[in-house]
Amino acid sequence: MGTGQSRRVLLIEDEPNIAEAIVFILSRDGWEVTHIADGAAAPEAARRLDPALVILDHMLPGMSGLEILIALRADPLTAAVPVLMLTAKGLPRDREAAERAGASRFMTKPFSNAGILAEVRALTGGGTDAAAGQR
Repeated sequence: MGTGQSRRVLLIEDEPNIAEAIVFILSRDGWEVTHIADGAAAPEAARRLDPALVILDHMLPGMSGLEILIALRADPLTAAVPVLMLTAKGLPRDREAAERAGASRFMTKPFSNAGILAEVRALTGGGTDAAAGQR
């Protein structure tokens, strides 16, 4: 597993403006971000890249975020990778289903630049000292 050592993040997000913002924020912080917009390609991409973190949108074309999460957790190669779920709607039942399927954390869109960076650092155990005081 690349957790800890890897600086790779796999971003699965179909909204170009949101994806562009996340890629920019994380790249500036030293992360190598691979972005895919189609959910169906996500499980294979996660196996291939061995990312330190997966940022996963809830609503996607091809395969839903929940289906991707279930596939990641079922695969021994990706079962332990932290997953940050992005949700546009904070519907409790969506969140509960994703928690049961193994999501590590949630963020509701829209989010702040500082907020997403803090979550990424907290879930990957570092980056900088800024993560130390986070939740």
